Amino acid sequence: MTKVNLKKIEDAVTMIIEAIGEDPTREGLLDTPKRVSKMYAEMFEGLHQDPKEHFKTVFNEEHEELVLVKDIPFFSMCEHHLVPFYGKAHVAYIPRDGKVTGLSKLARAVEVTARRPQLQERITSTIADDIMEMINPHGVYVVIEAEHMCMTMRGIKKPGAKTVTAVARGIYETDEIKRSEVLSFIRMK
Repeated sequence: MTKVNLKKIEDAVTMIIEAIGEDPTREGLLDTPKRVSKMYAEMFEGLHQDPKEHFKTVFNEEHEELVLVKDIPFFSMCEHHLVPFYGKAHVAYIPRDGKVTGLSKLARAVEVTARRPQLQERITSTIADDIMEMINPHGVYVVIEAEHMCMTMRGIKKPGAKTVTAVARGIYETDEIKRSEVLSFIRMK
């Protein structure tokens, strides 16, 4: 896969600065193309990583009950407007046959999945599907709450509005009691 082309980003940012009627040689804007290119390389580093890699290491533990990591902060870029959206992810699963993954691996998968041009719905599904594929738990439930700058800064201009997406896999698709249990833990402060 191609790595980020910093020079191309710098040239494009210079063109944007010119296109909006600004002077790219003005002192305050002089290094902006370089700064933006470095920022984009960082913000889109997930394009060059596979979130599944984080689930290759599993541990054997006699535990087949809920595992939940909640309030995982993330930042992503809306692929429709290339402006940020950010929020929290809550990732739950019920291990099968004693196969558990490291807790930090759940947070890392969120991070890698979010760091690319994205849709919130896709982040939610990708995380759930990757966990199901890689560690084969009884079930996975992923909830993401985010504020989208494309709704805050432009268009409808509704700061504070949150978008919530949820994906249920395995036992969570059919067992309303299990689904209610995980939702109650997510709401708990």
